[in-house]
Amino acid sequence: MASRVLWASRAASYLRISTFNRAFSTVLKDLKYADTHEWVKVDGDSATVGITDHAQDHLGDVVYVELPEVGSTVAQGANFGAVESVKATSDIISPVSGEIVEVNEELSNSPGLVNASPYENGWIIKVKLNDAAELNSLMDSDKYTKFCEEEDNH
Repeated sequence: MASRVLWASRAASYLRISTFNRAFSTVLKDLKYADTHEWVKVDGDSATVGITDHAQDHLGDVVYVELPEVGSTVAQGANFGAVESVKATSDIISPVSGEIVEVNEELSNSPGLVNASPYENGWIIKVKLNDAAELNSLMDSDKYTKFCEEEDNH
């Protein structure tokens, strides 16, 4: 058993993943996180946005994702879509401002990708950033992990 835990710890370290005490939620180290449970992956002047593993777990099975139009703009803190699950419908809040340059059309036919792969295949939009300084107001992986633990304990 101890060797299995050690292996898992090494694998998580290699993959640069930190895990919650609860085994089902993961937080990737290279992303930024909003307190509304969206993540951002920055690549130059563009950013990929999705909902976190923590958020998808609380929502349950996602059955529909409302996607915005390519070319529309989003503002940090503003709603740009919704995720509907068997439990509830939740707004998706943009953690950054900019122009939407791509939406994940796969989610129209396979909304469950948000559950199965929230950080890879379940991304929602790609945005050309207006102001990279907005990223400074988002949490890193350690702060987001603590934020979720505190939220779950209340």
